Amino acid sequence: MLVNDFVPFKGQHCETTATGSLLKHVGLELSEPILFGVGEGLGFIYWDMQTMPFPFLGGRNKPQQITRNLATNLHLCVNFQETASTRTAWKNVQICIDADTPVGLQLDSYFLEYFSHKVHFAGHFVAMYGYDETYAYLVDTQPTGSIVRATLKNLERARNAKGPMAAKNLSYTMARTNDMPNLAEAAMHAIRHNAEDFLNPPISNLGYKGIEKAGKQVKAWFTRSHNIGDDLALAAMLMEGGGTGGALFRNMYRDFLGECARFVDNRKLVLGYEMFCRIAPQWTEVARLIKQAGETTDQHYLDQASAALLDLSKQEKEAMGYLAHLDGPSSKIDTNGSLLFLNK
Repeated sequence: MLVNDFVPFKGQHCETTATGSLLKHVGLELSEPILFGVGEGLGFIYWDMQTMPFPFLGGRNKPQQITRNLATNLHLCVNFQETASTRTAWKNVQICIDADTPVGLQLDSYFLEYFSHKVHFAGHFVAMYGYDETYAYLVDTQPTGSIVRATLKNLERARNAKGPMAAKNLSYTMARTNDMPNLAEAAMHAIRHNAEDFLNPPISNLGYKGIEKAGKQVKAWFTRSHNIGDDLALAAMLMEGGGTGGALFRNMYRDFLGECARFVDNRKLVLGYEMFCRIAPQWTEVARLIKQAGETTDQHYLDQASAALLDLSKQEKEAMGYLAHLDGPSSKIDTNGSLLFLNK
């Protein structure tokens, strides 16, 4: 059983790819930077618990929040379902697919056979558009192959996984409403709100304070690990290739601001965009330094990564300071309520 006329969204990040696929199916095709930005996706977390083998650096807000923010800011209808029962979880999905509706899923990528790097990460998202007696047919990010499949048994294990970031067999669907706002206005609201949250984190391991904390803690990572070479290599790979704390999300947010600047004449918006043009490559350099530290066990590279993170904390605080005080949309915006920023 396959959803009729389904065309996958091709993206770099899992949640925007999954949600983008659902929206594309209902005729709302937005660029990935717009999905990320209007979803207020930019963030940071330095996460370290005694039960974790190694600290986790995340460069976005928490799982599901991009989709929830998109639904709020664009007046979309989103229906989330969670259950502790694997049987009910499958029924929830099967009903949607049989009704010609693709479904978003949150799961642990470790159990999906098409992943070459086996790391438990329960905050992963895919879109599901079909199934047969053996396989579920999925849309994942372009780096993982885009159009992929997983056995129904592995999908069940992935959806029912426990641990950090895990959801209870979560699935969701999305639909448009007749109350769509002007996207430019929604984007300006999202920028301000995202910036305010980033500048006022409730705890010190989030937002710009989290980047500062990471800068202080990274110097001691050699004493934090029992397998430093592998742990640092994995951290660097996840940061840059997986986007957890690397340049991917900063590149995406930079591009979002750049798209907005095409339609909105706002000096603070341009300043924020220009700053993220400079900020994004520095995250790639941090990942490189961490990888180099793992390969050489040379403390010098961690010290350099520390200094870079401390500086990035200040830069992102300044950039978000501009963006938190954006004025309303200018006369450049099409005020007829139509959606702007469609894919180029």
